[in-house]
Amino acid sequence: MKRLKWLLLSFVFLVLLGIIGYAAILFGGNFVVDEEDLIPDATTTFETREGEVIGKLYNENRIPVTMDDIPEYVQKAFIAIEDRRFYDHGGIDFRSVVRAVYRDIIAMDKVEGASTITQQLAKNLFLDNDKTWMRKTKEAMAAIHLERNLSKDDILELYLNEIYFGEGVYGVEAASRKFFNKSASELTLSEGALLAGLAKAPNGYSPIRHPDKAETRRNVVLKAMVDTGNISTEESVQAQGKTLGLDVQEYEPKPWAASFLDLAVKEAADKYHVSMKELRRGGYRIVITVEPEAQQIAYRKFQNKNYFPGNTDGVEGAFVMLEQQSGEIAAAIGGRDYKFGDMNRVTVKRQPGSAIKPLAVYGPAMMKEAYQPYTMIQDKKQAIDGYTATNYDGQYAGSVSIYQALVESKNAPAVWLLNEISVPYAKDYLDQLGMPIKDKGLAIALGGLSKGVTPLQMATSYRVFASNGERIDAYAIEQILNRDGEVMHEADPNTDSVFSPQVAWNITSILATTVKDGTASAGNFPKALAGKTGSTKHPHVKDAVKDAWFVGFTPEYVSAMWMGYDQSDEHHYLTEGSAAPTRLTKAILTEMDKHKSLTAAFKQPENVAALPEPIELPTKITLQGDYSFGGIPLLKGTLKWTEANDERIVYHIYREEKGEDKQIGEVEDGNMFTIKRLPFFASSRYYVVPFNPLTNTEGKKSNTVELSL
Repeated sequence: MKRLKWLLLSFVFLVLLGIIGYAAILFGGNFVVDEEDLIPDATTTFETREGEVIGKLYNENRIPVTMDDIPEYVQKAFIAIEDRRFYDHGGIDFRSVVRAVYRDIIAMDKVEGASTITQQLAKNLFLDNDKTWMRKTKEAMAAIHLERNLSKDDILELYLNEIYFGEGVYGVEAASRKFFNKSASELTLSEGALLAGLAKAPNGYSPIRHPDKAETRRNVVLKAMVDTGNISTEESVQAQGKTLGLDVQEYEPKPWAASFLDLAVKEAADKYHVSMKELRRGGYRIVITVEPEAQQIAYRKFQNKNYFPGNTDGVEGAFVMLEQQSGEIAAAIGGRDYKFGDMNRVTVKRQPGSAIKPLAVYGPAMMKEAYQPYTMIQDKKQAIDGYTATNYDGQYAGSVSIYQALVESKNAPAVWLLNEISVPYAKDYLDQLGMPIKDKGLAIALGGLSKGVTPLQMATSYRVFASNGERIDAYAIEQILNRDGEVMHEADPNTDSVFSPQVAWNITSILATTVKDGTASAGNFPKALAGKTGSTKHPHVKDAVKDAWFVGFTPEYVSAMWMGYDQSDEHHYLTEGSAAPTRLTKAILTEMDKHKSLTAAFKQPENVAALPEPIELPTKITLQGDYSFGGIPLLKGTLKWTEANDERIVYHIYREEKGEDKQIGEVEDGNMFTIKRLPFFASSRYYVVPFNPLTNTEGKKSNTVELSL
């Protein structure tokens, strides 16, 4: 009885110990399993509107799919070779465990595993690969937890999405695209068996590196499917007779897209609050606005060092192009040899030089009735509030039209006009254009800013002139879709009216002349183009250039280009100014025009008045005087002069008198004037002065003729 009592107590103890152990395993699963890990990392792709993937971000290259996307025979292939009792056990297959423990004891080492699919999933999700009893215990805890909380199909789906297939790909969908260039839903029996065979040793059975081993392993899987009754022997033999049928896809990063992808990643974080960390695991599809052809053309041109003049190596550049109507970023180059993660110069602030004049001075001024394209403004070297601006050529006309001042990029008139309209007034327009600055001085007129502006800001601002005065936020992302294909974010840019359509058209017309005949005439592009150059003096080298700009637009696109060095010292300076970025921009546009015909001329909007071409007054007029007889009075005087080609020129007729000469007539059309009353027994002297009705200014007078009786 005593022995029986101890046996009974021992049995109860063992039962209690077993219950406690099992409860510990059940309860322990809560500590091992992290619910967040049940969502496997997935690859985020950056795609064009046409669906071309031009960039990827990931921790693990994986494309999650559902069970509905995986053929049933592919599912059964994995079960047959990895865990044929998958649907019968509760996470741990005790038969296999007993067999494995026995063989471990015989070998006095951990030599055989008995992991079910659920255990493999638990290990992949929550644990490391160490073959220790503690790790196996945690694995069991996690496996039982998964079985108690998920369905078999959920577990299998997670497993097929989680498993590593070698060659840097995870999950059956990414593997199918890698090895066969097709979706998992299109896999054949033979192809599915090949992938199932990789689960045991993806590198050892790699069909790329070890095709013979891969084929042998595939056939083992097919036979296992016969043994489990999933396929017939005939189906197995037919599948074994097939070649591997590989169509391996090697994804190659596209260096030409790196700058654009950087902009998209930053936009995802800044605008949509999707961090880089989340992009690497979230499995998003990001549809970007890039135009691959434009992006590649710009990238190739940036590789040509002949476009980048400097005293030494290392001249850098940045280029950004917007689609004019929408504000979408069509192309972006952040540097000549840009690598993802480098400093993206598209968003680096630089002093813009004279390129800011239309934005900070002339556009705002023309919003006032007093200042229109042919309004005359001062062109003198003078100190205004202690600041003296000098024209780059040292020449001053005394006064000049706004039109001419902008075409010729004169500095003194720009500073004088900024003072007239006031700095706060001009800065308000810069704020509306998305370029707020802290500077308060007249140097703003010449781009002398303490912090500067970015090429992206400049392109966005110049787009206003091409778009009837309307500003729109530039953007690189059209849509962000989650891993389930649902649209999470979609571009909805803000729009604001900054300048009137008339002012926008006036500036466009003037800048078109600037490209044709003014400071932006370098290079060649025969189609419609308007734009403005800008450059800044080097702080350490006399007569050298630090920053060089061209910002311009066609009816289709708006672009901004900067050139310079990342560091400014006496050993790094440009040997050419704004002609260099102007020339390169035109080269890019010329190449684009070969692939996509660009518009030949700007189309005047219906609601604006045309801006007349400037009138060039003749510098020399030859006047002749004579008499004519007949009529009343009988004797008359006739003045006739050489006529200029421009019929818009008006001619003022003057008679010399003591004190102040008197205007006696005006001729709007022609080159002849009749003096009806000539003084008797006296002589009179006359001359003609050409008059510009656009600027309300007179030119040089003609020679003087004398008529006497």
